[in-house]
Amino acid sequence: MISLPAHHSPMRVALVYNQKKEEAVQQSMTDNDSEPPSSRGSFSPNQSLSQISNPNSHSSQVSDLYAEWDTFETIDAVRAALAEHHSVTMIEADEDAFSKLQTERPQIVFNIAEGLHGVSREAQIPAMLEMLGIPYSGSDPLTLAVCLDKSRAKEILSYYNIPTAKFGVIHSKEEIKNLNISFPNIVKPLHEGSSKGIYNSSIVHSKEELVIEVGKTLDKYNQPVLVEEFLPGREFTVAMLGNGKELHVLPIVEIIFDTLPKGVNPIYSFEAKWIWDQSDSPLDIFSCPAKIPDKLKLEIEETCRKAYTVLRCRDWCRIDVRLDSAGIPNIIELNPLPGILPKPEDNSCFPKAARAGGLSYNQLIQTVLILAAQRNGLIEHTSLHSN
Repeated sequence: MISLPAHHSPMRVALVYNQKKEEAVQQSMTDNDSEPPSSRGSFSPNQSLSQISNPNSHSSQVSDLYAEWDTFETIDAVRAALAEHHSVTMIEADEDAFSKLQTERPQIVFNIAEGLHGVSREAQIPAMLEMLGIPYSGSDPLTLAVCLDKSRAKEILSYYNIPTAKFGVIHSKEEIKNLNISFPNIVKPLHEGSSKGIYNSSIVHSKEELVIEVGKTLDKYNQPVLVEEFLPGREFTVAMLGNGKELHVLPIVEIIFDTLPKGVNPIYSFEAKWIWDQSDSPLDIFSCPAKIPDKLKLEIEETCRKAYTVLRCRDWCRIDVRLDSAGIPNIIELNPLPGILPKPEDNSCFPKAARAGGLSYNQLIQTVLILAAQRNGLIEHTSLHSN
């Protein structure tokens, strides 16, 4: 069990976020107010997600373009958690964010902004904050940019002999002939998260299937494509909290693919994450703590500690792991801006692991803020304890 660090004096905190576009439009219409949420300082406590989203538009809830952004419900849950002990200002990560941060000058920013444009979009708000000299939660611009570029992250992991699947990067279909990776393969956009571009069809078993899938991915996402050897073993996701020698691994989550629709591939695809797995009918797809031997648990934890350290993650990160044919844990990718949907039925893995480790949702958010404040010297250091 994890215990929250000691309570500290209230701080002026800014929560910087991106809200799913369809919901933001609906919220503005509901408010009958031309001002964006960031200028009002907080959300109306009388609003609910159902009031600001279109209940008749299923596609808006699973939009690929804005899949990485947060819902009103998640943003407001983070705000509420921070507001238990601190004053909170809401700042949307749009083109006005820099001037608002410059004017507000919070003591610290809780950053959950994913960005939209460019391969370094997750690094944009942290880079602004570093220019302004404002402390913030989470990893720095370099780590965020590297982890979003899956091939750069894998190159660093490989240099440090941390297991990761064999891979190649394709800029055009003509380059496929240069690949030397055994089938089956998995095809992904190079610079995406939240399972964007990873579909049931992303697993390919032949050159013909590879050419088709690479072509579709190149055309849709207009970016290079990552082709990896598909690892046949069990898959896990590992939530981590802390810095330096006080890095804590929360209970490991296993993804149980047997619960997916019959005949689909054993991956947590976009369909699985955003279409089949709904909060009103959640898939029983996760096991936490994972039912694994102690030896494997320790191997996964050690591999993730090494990956977290060499990629210089800070405060928190979720790391996806899959076993190869020899049962060795391989790093799939690192997510230094992890998903944090608040409701247990949402099946969000970081909060799920936190709850299994003894932290409520609010305590998880408060812990990340405290870790960031301690790292920046804003409050006295106290340890995060494992009981």
